[in-house]
Amino acid sequence: MERIILASQSPRRKQLLEWAEIPFDVIVKETDEMYPASLSIEKVPVYIARNKALAVKEELSHDRLILAADTIVVLNGKVIGKPTSKENAVQILSELSGQVHQVITGVVLMRDDTEMAFADITEVEFHQLSKPQIEFYVNKYKPYDKAGAYAIQEWIGVVGIKRVKGDFYNVMGLPVSRVMKAILEFEN
Repeated sequence: MERIILASQSPRRKQLLEWAEIPFDVIVKETDEMYPASLSIEKVPVYIARNKALAVKEELSHDRLILAADTIVVLNGKVIGKPTSKENAVQILSELSGQVHQVITGVVLMRDDTEMAFADITEVEFHQLSKPQIEFYVNKYKPYDKAGAYAIQEWIGVVGIKRVKGDFYNVMGLPVSRVMKAILEFEN
């Protein structure tokens, strides 16, 4: 497999690609994560991922396969972003407590003028979480860089998640098996 470019600084995406033994280099260019209000929710993370891939593509002097991704959390049809403060993280997790939400990761593979894009959706249901549990998690794990204010592979995922329907790794930030299939299709 050829060495790809990961257009993401997410440590979780790096870890997942390493686990899948996909060779990659990281190149990140800051991009705006705003999106048009008219987009359907499923298209939001694909739109943001596409912008990440395009920004990196502009920096390249040679032809390489670029992988970009973005993950959002959706509760009752509303996009839940990354928390802006400790209080906001506690509020987000309190809203997710006892509820089912969707984690949607948009993926874009791009080389020259060829692009493949898709979104993968996983449903996650939390147990009812107490305020002390939520505060413990936020204070110890500081989930400020995570959509939905949590990481499934951390303490809150181990003790707080009741059910996952779909790709577990999608909740970590990348539906790896689907990405692997897409890379192989792209290379052929």
